[in-house]
Amino acid sequence: MIKNLLVVMSLFLCAEAGFSQCLAQEGETVARCRENMVASQIIDRGITDPAVIRAMQKVPRHLFVPERYRASAYADHPLPIGEGQTISQPYIVAFMTEALRLKRGDRVLEIGTGSGYQAAVLAEIVKEVYSIEVVEVLGKRAERTLKELGYANVHVKIGDGYKGWPEKAPFDAVMVTCAPEQIPEPLIDQLREGGRMVIPVGREGAVQSLVLGVKTGGRLKTEDAMLVRFVPMVRDD
Repeated sequence: MIKNLLVVMSLFLCAEAGFSQCLAQEGETVARCRENMVASQIIDRGITDPAVIRAMQKVPRHLFVPERYRASAYADHPLPIGEGQTISQPYIVAFMTEALRLKRGDRVLEIGTGSGYQAAVLAEIVKEVYSIEVVEVLGKRAERTLKELGYANVHVKIGDGYKGWPEKAPFDAVMVTCAPEQIPEPLIDQLREGGRMVIPVGREGAVQSLVLGVKTGGRLKTEDAMLVRFVPMVRDD
């Protein structure tokens, strides 16, 4: 209990002083928070893919969270990142990543860059990540954070995620981190044959289904994985 309190206090101090100034001296504390998160929230709940576990152990989640929430960066729940958007619960990030059965040479389309954290996790595993964010201020912030952390294989575009990124298609996998009411046809079209998709589907404010899909014969064969709550997919009208 005392150890956990000291960890939280250290993260609060880092948030106040700026992580760039105190990460060197607090590196072990932050790393311990991340290891605890992976052990108790990821591995204990059944995530087994070694690449996903390594990525979750490596990516500094606290650097993708607004400073006032950094003390809770490794907690077992989503956090607000501004503009009505959130960074997903760590387990959901790991589950969705594992569900795509990613390989090192894959090219992945992500819809909903948000904080950039999910893109960073993907970038630790695959060759290229193409991420679309409709909210410009979030997209630019995420792009800056990813660049500062050296994720040169993440490409961020400001735009309507419903339309996908046809110029860069086809993709080996598509991950959607916001909920449309129906799976967008352009995203299915841009997925290669045999490619995988994970996407929450449902109405805003209601319980949604996290849908797993595989493109077979030009169509997406789907199954429901779990019930979730995601922010709605915002269109650029």
